[in-house]
Amino acid sequence: MKKILLALVCAVCLCSCAAGGNADSVTINVYNWGEYIGEGVVEGFTEETGINVNYDTYPTNEDMYAKLKSGGVNYDIAIPSDYMIERMINEDMLEKLDLNNIPNYAKIDKRFNNLTYDPGGEYSVPYMWGTVGILYNTEMVSDPVDSWNILWDGKYAGQIFMYDSMRDTLAVSLKRQGFSLNTKDLTQLEAAGVDLIAQKPLVQAYVGDTVRDSMIGNEAAFAVVYSGDAIYCMDNNEVLSYAVPKEGSNMWFDAIVIPKGSTRKAEAEKFIDYLCRPDVCLKNVEEIGYSTVNSETFEMLPEEMKTNPAYWPPDEIYDRCEVFSDLGDFTDEYDRVWTEVLAASGG
Repeated sequence: MKKILLALVCAVCLCSCAAGGNADSVTINVYNWGEYIGEGVVEGFTEETGINVNYDTYPTNEDMYAKLKSGGVNYDIAIPSDYMIERMINEDMLEKLDLNNIPNYAKIDKRFNNLTYDPGGEYSVPYMWGTVGILYNTEMVSDPVDSWNILWDGKYAGQIFMYDSMRDTLAVSLKRQGFSLNTKDLTQLEAAGVDLIAQKPLVQAYVGDTVRDSMIGNEAAFAVVYSGDAIYCMDNNEVLSYAVPKEGSNMWFDAIVIPKGSTRKAEAEKFIDYLCRPDVCLKNVEEIGYSTVNSETFEMLPEEMKTNPAYWPPDEIYDRCEVFSDLGDFTDEYDRVWTEVLAASGG
């Protein structure tokens, strides 16, 4: 019987080794946006460190926040946007980072350190940044694309994709009307909601990641998109172009954080350091198209990327954009108005 048991134990160990695991292996849980990391990056980390990665994705900051806030899950890494990081800091949802464990942090461009959502730089490490603008099909659109107003032009009915995202889509209407995208003026916010309801008969769909394939496939004339998605689409369809409207838009930053309660903080910081390495940053940039925060990675880019305003906005675009901030309790009003927009008839 002892020999049989020994044989069974050996068989189990062999199966575990064949699957790439072992009794001492460590696993971290990573939570990120969909389609937001280079192919092979996660696998490369495991090969180098022996640390396994469970990798899950979410469609919006609000979905990510709700899941972490529920307390039913335990993630070691998340990559939220600016305003959501500010909110999570205020609600004590994040661990402070030990930058001694993240030496590649020194390669982050200094202008991306200590940003408004994390002024002391204690809780987050920048990952990507960019703008929100209009991606448009030059064969379907003959009008100048320099204002958000074109997304309310009736002749393009059924030819417009908007984001299925509360902050991003309300921001479009707020900026179109000359308001701050961080407004806490209820009259302004409700005006933005009415504006979006009026636009709804023109909208083909409120979308997420699928917008990339849809625009590449010439399924609509316009889409509100993040700049990285615009670059990806333009690389795959030469008739597409991108503009940041004159009324202004959102300048966004996504950053890497460790949610409170992580049991693998040291391993998580090792993963953050890996993501900050210039060659790894380059893989991410080449795959997903967003703007790097890494100064050494930027120097590795081809000249056409460095000079592409969609990838690296000039000062005149940078100056007319706002960064989202945490709305605190006023978020409930945004939730209410956004729910009313989604519930309204499309005409």
